[in-house]
Formats: sequence, structure tokens, C-alpha cells
Amino acid sequence: MIKYNSILVTGGTGSFGKEFIKTLIKSKTKLKRLVIFSRDEWKQSEMAKEFPTSKYPFIRYFLGDVRDYERLKRAFKDIDLIVHAAALKQVPAAEYNPIEFIKTNIIGAQNIIEAAMERGVKKVIALSTDKAAAPLNLYGATKLCSDKLFIAANNYSGKNIFSICRYGNVMGTRGSVIPLFMNQAKKGKITITNRNMTRFNITLAESIELVLYAMKKSLGSEIFVPKIPSYKITDLAKSVSEKSKIEIIGTRPGEKIHEEMITSNDSVNTIENSKYFIILPSLENSKINKYLKHYSAKKTKEAFSYSSETNGKFLSVKELKKLIQKNIF
Repeated sequence: MIKYNSILVTGGTGSFGKEFIKTLIKSKTKLKRLVIFSRDEWKQSEMAKEFPTSKYPFIRYFLGDVRDYERLKRAFKDIDLIVHAAALKQVPAAEYNPIEFIKTNIIGAQNIIEAAMERGVKKVIALSTDKAAAPLNLYGATKLCSDKLFIAANNYSGKNIFSICRYGNVMGTRGSVIPLFMNQAKKGKITITNRNMTRFNITLAESIELVLYAMKKSLGSEIFVPKIPSYKITDLAKSVSEKSKIEIIGTRPGEKIHEEMITSNDSVNTIENSKYFIILPSLENSKINKYLKHYSAKKTKEAFSYSSETNGKFLSVKELKKLIQKNIF
């Protein structure tokens, strides 16, 4: 499945990191080293109970912060591939604590890039968010800046490949609205911020599939965007509890009514195949043809945009219920 035998995951104890590591282990890929890099010692100790080094001798638990360049440089020694999942993500928290998000999401990204080039890491896949496209909030702005840093890093050296995976809300992960709705439903009332709100939806399994695809196929400078469905926030609330009263509480600071993963300005440089959109940097036609052939892709229409509001596929209440049953319970 993967041609790299030494892999490091930043934010390795988070929702994505844990499931991604489970997937690698279940795949029986022959790994020389699998490094779980995070700053949470308690989560690492809990994860070590599930994946003890006595049973999985290739696993290493490495405490550290992406803000610490020297620690990253040490952790990246002899690593072939990095999946960068560490980030601060809560939209309201970013509005109140902007410099903390800048330190982790932007300066941390640059630290990853410089340490990876210093250590000769072959490939870096950085996780992004739909909020990075035409950002309204500070969290989205920091992730857009992070994306730009990783794309630009491909210009510095021909020995390292940097690419990005951008996707929407991951169903049931920490910080997801579904656990909140489920707790509220026990009291008979669900609060939503705006009745017209829509969001993209992706499962953890689908997000991991996207990252594995990027690990295998990326040539450098791409932003991979999955073709995924949307949902109406009111339908999501109904799928959790049709009996609960819905209360509108108003949008939070920095919150969008609809999310966008590809802007119309990006459409000029976007190609697509059956499962993914791939945003490319501005390239000459001859170079675009290389990507088109590699991904069995075609160009998207000019002025195309990929928004949760105008998406061609919306999940029904019934479909949302099935997904919640499968992915959360």
C-alpha cells in the first residue's frame, strides 16, 4: 500500500492520527518506524496501552510541539514521510487567541518544512480544512497561510515533495457538532446558530483514504479535495433527534453560513477525476498535462466553485442517521 517504511504523524494522538495509525497497522504494511508525535503526554500514555511497543516494536511515542524546531528536527531523523495533522482548530478560540493559532498553525508549518528539508524527508502531506478557502475567520486564515507555505516549499528543493489534503467536517471527531447535539437532545432542545447553514461531511475512513491516496500519488504542490456530500444543519439536528426543539442562537464570531473548498478563482488551476478535485499551482499547459495524465483527470470548468451550499449531493435525514449509527455509536 505504501512505499515508505518510516512514517511520522504530527498530532498523532488526535482523532485522525489514532485512526490513521490503526489503519497502517491493520494494513500489515512493513514499517521500520512509525512515530507518533504530539504534545499530550496523557493521550500518548493511553495510546501506548492500545498499541504497546512490546507488541509493535516499530512504534515510537515522541513528545513535542510543532512550535519547537529543534525538537522536530530530532524527531524527523531517518523519517521518509510525514503526515502533518497537528493544529489548533476551534473557530471561536482562534478569534479570542489569535497569536496562539499563528504560532501553531503558521510558524509550526514553517518549522515542519524546514526540519523536513534539513533531514531529507521525502514527502510531507499536510492536512488542511475547508475553512482555508476564502477564509472568514482567523483559523481559516492561518490554515490558508499554512497551505501557501507548504505549496511554496516545493520551490526550494527538488528532493522534497510537499502536498495538502483539504476536506470538510469529519463526522464524530472531537469538536464535531454531533456529540454536542446528542447531549443537548437528552434535555429536549438542540441549539443551532443559523437555520440556513450547510456543511460538507466526510467520515474518518474517507479522510484516511484521501491521505493514503496523496501519499501514494502526489507529485508536489497539489491540494487534494475529496468529492463529498453536504448536509443542512437542520437535517443534521433532526437526524440526531426529531423530537427535540430547535433553538436558533445566532452565528458565532468568524462562523460562515456555508463552507467552500474550491473558489472560482482556483478553478482555473483545478483538475478532477472520479473521486477527487486537485488544485494545482499556476503552471504552463505542458506541465498541467503531466498532472492530467498522472491522475487520469480532466480540467474543471472555469468559474467553477465547490461550496457546501451548491454541492450536487446533499445527505438526507435518513442517510445522516445511518452514518451516525455507523461512525459514532
